[in-house]
Amino acid sequence: MSKATDITSKLWSMANKLRGTMDASEYKNYILPFMFYRYLSENQDEYLEENGLEEFYEVTDSDELEDYLEEISKGIGYAISPEFTWDSIVKKIENHKIKASDFQDMLDSFNINAKRNPIAEADFANVFSDVNIGDTRLGTSTNERAKALNDIVLMINEFTFKDDSGHDILGDVYEYLIGQFAASAGKKGGEFYTPHEVSQILAKIVTIDATKTEDQFRVYDPAMGSGSLLLTVQKELPYGDEEGSVEFYGQELNTTTYNLARMNMMMHGVNYRNLQLRRADSLDADWPFDEKNGTQIPLQFDAVVANPPYSQHWDIKNVDREKDTRFKGYGVAPASKADYAFVLHGLYHLDKTGTMAIVLPHGVLFRGGSEGKIRKNIIDNNLLDTVIGLPANLFYGTSIPTCVLVFKGREIRKNKDVLFIDASSGFIKGKNQNKLSPDNIDKIIDTYQKREDVEKYAHVASLEEIKENDYNLNIPRYVDTFEEEEEILLSEVAKELTKVKADIEKSTDKLFEMLSDLEGTTDEAKNELSEFMKLLGK
Repeated sequence: MSKATDITSKLWSMANKLRGTMDASEYKNYILPFMFYRYLSENQDEYLEENGLEEFYEVTDSDELEDYLEEISKGIGYAISPEFTWDSIVKKIENHKIKASDFQDMLDSFNINAKRNPIAEADFANVFSDVNIGDTRLGTSTNERAKALNDIVLMINEFTFKDDSGHDILGDVYEYLIGQFAASAGKKGGEFYTPHEVSQILAKIVTIDATKTEDQFRVYDPAMGSGSLLLTVQKELPYGDEEGSVEFYGQELNTTTYNLARMNMMMHGVNYRNLQLRRADSLDADWPFDEKNGTQIPLQFDAVVANPPYSQHWDIKNVDREKDTRFKGYGVAPASKADYAFVLHGLYHLDKTGTMAIVLPHGVLFRGGSEGKIRKNIIDNNLLDTVIGLPANLFYGTSIPTCVLVFKGREIRKNKDVLFIDASSGFIKGKNQNKLSPDNIDKIIDTYQKREDVEKYAHVASLEEIKENDYNLNIPRYVDTFEEEEEILLSEVAKELTKVKADIEKSTDKLFEMLSDLEGTTDEAKNELSEFMKLLGK
């Protein structure tokens, strides 16, 4: 067990004891933000030490304090006042001098200071908006709520988030906890977390051909959830551990999940200058874009990844079919199923040398109507590269099998065929949820790279073959996984039937013997036994 997972399991156990009757999906809105606050405070401590500004914590003059706060904000994007640092809060708790209102003052102060740096404001402002200090589920009285918050702070403070080599693992612990909360949240968990094994498949695919250049590697997730998929792309990038090597873009509609993503990214060491996250509906209006001479020009990305909500309803009434260039030439996805709207939005932002990988339900492979027309147009434009069928029950909140669609930019999409991989049977059976093993993942990626037929697992289909199937991409049409039953000789069947018949007769005779030994205690019982024996032919 790694140090990060060891700390996570201990934290999780302690958290379950402390949360009382509060639902785990709600309790995360206290533990995770307080972990982030500790990270921000200690990050500020390091910044002050590195720049010889430790005297900041001793400043009493208000004007001088204001100057310090401005300088700190310019350096790290935010600032925490001396009385609200993590150490100050912990000391107040230990000395029994803290009130419930102090926590609200702490968060309000942070939010005010977060507005000092206009460039970083979008990254830090309102990041703690989900922390409801007055929630009665924390306690029915002010004192009870203060004690609950005190316990959370002391619990988080108990751990040193470093591994044996001194490497910071706070971000890893944070993400493991997000996974734990997602598992406990059931259906709601799928709204903010993609299982790490699935994230690895997408991340490996979009980074396989990546080569280091002078430019940053740009990755975009239009349904980013808690940001784990974006972070996994960085981990799989060969040079992703180099500071500033990746520029992240992400969009998320849910405010709570958007806040989780901001915290998650920064706790993994992503500088706010390399982070462009936005709370909005990706399908409602296009983003991200540059503006030149009053014209919006879509930003293009080396990698687009997504695990959007499956077959959700979306508002197509306001979609301008002529002006919304995301869908022009392909078609508009039906109001009842937004799957292809996410696909076309992602393709619109895919660089001509980039790769896009998106998780979707199997229905996108064969449904007709407007989806069938969009699918045909995408294939005819030679953008679809690979279809990968995943096992069922991998995701939180749904047991349906899913697929990964891989698209390539026009400059690197040289071939005119589509690779089909049926990985639906390669998984580890779990109690509540199936898992992908490292070997399962390696087999998928190896097959993807080799792009060859593999009996009962993969097939490279020509465009003509797909046309013959009326652009239906249902995987069994291309990968035959049928296993013939072993032939059994009729003579063996006859022997088995003879044996079964003999066993039945033997058991029947034994039953009759037992019945004959029984003596009824009344004439009525004797008559019933006699009638029963007649029915059995005895």
